[in-house]
Amino acid sequence: MVRRDFLTRTGLGLAFARMSPLWAAPGDRGFHIGACDWSIGQLGDPAALSVARDIGLDGVQVSLGTEANEMHLRRAEVQAKYKDESRRTGVQVASLAIGELNNVPFKADPRSIGWVRDSLEVLRAMELKVVLLAFFSQGDLRGDAKGVDETVRRLKEIAPAAEKAGVILGIESWLSAEAHMQILDRVGSKAVQVYYDVANAESMGYDIYREMRWLGAKGVICELHMKENGALLGKGRVDFKKVRECLDAIGYRGWVHIEGAVPPGAEMKPSYIENLRFLRGILAV
Repeated sequence: MVRRDFLTRTGLGLAFARMSPLWAAPGDRGFHIGACDWSIGQLGDPAALSVARDIGLDGVQVSLGTEANEMHLRRAEVQAKYKDESRRTGVQVASLAIGELNNVPFKADPRSIGWVRDSLEVLRAMELKVVLLAFFSQGDLRGDAKGVDETVRRLKEIAPAAEKAGVILGIESWLSAEAHMQILDRVGSKAVQVYYDVANAESMGYDIYREMRWLGAKGVICELHMKENGALLGKGRVDFKKVRECLDAIGYRGWVHIEGAVPPGAEMKPSYIENLRFLRGILAV
């Protein structure tokens, strides 16, 4: 008791108080920091959890799979491997992503509907809440009114099952906040939200700090990618201090995942250790 009082009254005690969130157990922090399995070189591989442990991350956003492996996380034995690796490493599987929708677009290919439907059962089995649906490359919705219409139709079919399961389908695309919101309004389900990527929005010229506050006020940001293109976090074009201010303003706490953020010619692991150090400082409570 005497020692605690002494530390509290000294600069050393204040320093410890400021730094303690960096050392706190993940459950005691306001934010949980993970990385995308494809960004750490382990797409669809349980070894991603071991790599994440070495970096110091809290978790990993895991891919459902690829067309080549038939979305293998749908299989119970693959799920078991991830669960075993999570117990062994102490690193969580944080959420799912279906990146293959960039090549087999949800707006057009009938196979994608089954993948998204099946992801709901994977979320249940893995005790997760969010699956990212990617809309880039072949799945890009910009300037494609028919594609948007079909996306809305398909989401409206699947959304009731997602609502019943208590999970979220997160749309990540090149669209603006307003265009995303138009899709969400048309679908009309709390189970369909926006997966916000700060670097994607910045590269499109959107005001990401206004967008985050606007979407957040509507309660439709399910998770975020903390990302830079070709630079470490804090060394590029995104102002992460302002991002933190936006997260505070909308009351967001939960998972954020580092994506990209490796300078040209740099190695991934040292870059991600530095990215994590920077982000821990920005997100310290």
